[in-house]
Amino acid sequence: MTLNICIAQLNLVVGDLAGNAQKIITAATSAYHDGARLVLTPELSICGYAAEDLFLRAAFIAACDAAVADVAKALAGFNDLCVVVGHPTGGDVRTRSVAVPGRFNSASVLREGKVIARYDKRELPNYQVFDERRYFSPGQGVCVFEAGASGVRVKVGVLICEDAWFEAPARDAAQAGAQLLAVINASPFHVGKGLEREQMMRERVLACGLPLVYAHLVGGQDEVVFEGRSFALNADGTVAARAPGFIENQLLVHVNQAQDAMFLSANIVPEQTADADLWHALVLGVRDYIGKNGFPSVLLGLSGGIDSALVLAIAVDALGKERVRAVMMPSPYTADISWIDAREMAQRLGVRYDELSIVPEFQAFKTTLAQEFDGLPEDTTEENIQARIRGTLLMALSNKFGSIVLTTGNKSEMATGYCTLYGDMAGGFAVIKDLVKTTVFRLARWRNAHDPYGTGACPIPERIITRPPSAELRPDQKDQDSLPPYEVLDGILERYMENDESIEQLVAAGFDRADVERVTRLIKINEYKRRQSPVGIRVTHRSFGKDWRYPITNRFRA
Repeated sequence: MTLNICIAQLNLVVGDLAGNAQKIITAATSAYHDGARLVLTPELSICGYAAEDLFLRAAFIAACDAAVADVAKALAGFNDLCVVVGHPTGGDVRTRSVAVPGRFNSASVLREGKVIARYDKRELPNYQVFDERRYFSPGQGVCVFEAGASGVRVKVGVLICEDAWFEAPARDAAQAGAQLLAVINASPFHVGKGLEREQMMRERVLACGLPLVYAHLVGGQDEVVFEGRSFALNADGTVAARAPGFIENQLLVHVNQAQDAMFLSANIVPEQTADADLWHALVLGVRDYIGKNGFPSVLLGLSGGIDSALVLAIAVDALGKERVRAVMMPSPYTADISWIDAREMAQRLGVRYDELSIVPEFQAFKTTLAQEFDGLPEDTTEENIQARIRGTLLMALSNKFGSIVLTTGNKSEMATGYCTLYGDMAGGFAVIKDLVKTTVFRLARWRNAHDPYGTGACPIPERIITRPPSAELRPDQKDQDSLPPYEVLDGILERYMENDESIEQLVAAGFDRADVERVTRLIKINEYKRRQSPVGIRVTHRSFGKDWRYPITNRFRA
């Protein structure tokens, strides 16, 4: 007995119900002609993941219901084809003060124009970037249906994402007669998550004794990225199939059964390195944020430093050189090597490059403020004025030509407030917001050694990587004048911010108490800045975004 299953690894757009429905119809039609009789689409594939407070609108749920009906109708003529689609169902009781969720995160099984079964997600994640208990109620029971043509039917148990991380849903499906588990998913990327996912699903199949097919979303949605890399496991835990990451794909999985044994087989794409995954995630995040929101192009301030260099390389890989513009804005403190290296990098990548000196504007500000500042030494005030002049120029170009400004600040800077409100923080999308500085350097070297999108080998001049980092806002300035060495800072940040370790645990781990006290204090007092920063791509298991929710007014420090 043989059943072919198509994993439709789709890049969907939140709220584009008609577009998503058509993408599902097209994928299912193609899969049917390739011999598939079961098609799995990602979690909430009708509406896109995650639609956030759109779920609270009755009109949105009704539109999703209509889109499901449209998909069922369009595929009604394909005999014996089952298609699993994800969508929200139900409603709730709401007043101005109270909301009682009556909605479910559901999967419907479509066959020959009808919904033949429905499953409601039982385990609702409410951690990291997940907020599903705000919108959904947990489902009850199981969903087992038969897929395939007459005589070759396989009993398939449906699970939705988080359900498969717990024992009970899979066990209940097995007890209800399932011979195979089909898991539809929208699980946000962070470095290492792919391996975690496969290992957890391996534990699940070994516990319940059933093979498993894992259909995953791909694409960028605001701050999160979904990497795809759908897969299938045999009942013994071996990998039977794996789709490529970070691109759409239709993976055809062959299910062969002889007597009581069921064996899955398909193409297996090798795993990539962590840095390759990280690069592809950043590129996809930029491409989809710009494309799905309709921005024609991007621009950024290119300083001759490592952060803006990395952002430029990512932007060109994501969008192509024709849609990227770099602007160098030298000040009185800009070193010659900075504009030389900026020019060189722009030439290597072939992007439009312009130089706009901020010296006249900076002098004009100082002249205007001379009487107010009389007798006072120059300090961070004058440094911030330079950053804000640059931010104003970039935003003026953005307003005039419609390009979105990519900011270039990294996680180490965002954590400690080593950035300027309405200056280098001004923009629409923070590409490397979740990369600590040491990762910025490492990823720059990775990109110089690889050319994954064919946009040019070794795009970042070596001196940009090797010179000591500096904001160049005062004479002979270095980042380490204001911060601990980045190896120390990033180590503290990872443990304190990402893993919730205490000050005493950090000191016990060997960090100098003065450095720990300094860094943790900076993290605390700069919450107000981070709240005003642009959205940026999440690539770690905890970013300064939806999974970091600290009060601004706060006198506690762990």
